[in-house]
Amino acid sequence: MNDLWVFGYGSLLWNPGFAVAETRQARLFGWRRSFCMTSIHHRGTPDAPGLVLALDQAEGAVCHGVAFRVAAGDVRASLAYLRERELVSSAYLETRQSVTLDCGRMLDDVLTYVIDPGHAQYCEWPLETQARIIAHAVGGRGPNDEYLENTARQLHLLGLPDPDLDWLVARVRQIKAG
Repeated sequence: MNDLWVFGYGSLLWNPGFAVAETRQARLFGWRRSFCMTSIHHRGTPDAPGLVLALDQAEGAVCHGVAFRVAAGDVRASLAYLRERELVSSAYLETRQSVTLDCGRMLDDVLTYVIDPGHAQYCEWPLETQARIIAHAVGGRGPNDEYLENTARQLHLLGLPDPDLDWLVARVRQIKAG
């Protein structure tokens, strides 16, 4: 079995949970990071869904994230872990995409989880609506705003700030402050 590359754009950035042999900044063209998936397991409940990030296909978009290399000996265990974590519902699709590393090298066949826009958990809401949901939702893995804050913080540490996430962090803090 060969090494596996995985593209991270949300919680994988700060909590990959699998054996990582190498980490490189990367760009994925034609997709955007978005809180376009309701979360009924990890950051919300069926009665009070939260929101999690997903990759939403969009012409001309670029998502800045991280490519993680998994050594051949760790691929089976890492795939099993990722499938259990990411495919808890069928809202994410397991795809293979081409990404460009920060050094300019292009990688084909990078494992990438994207949203199924036909799934019931897919949503397109304005940032204000997203902020109101994120401010109050809590799921099996904790508060929704913790997920937002951790992701935005990690993007800043990588030098890849996301203006929408930064706006959401500030707005969620305002909402929670009352």
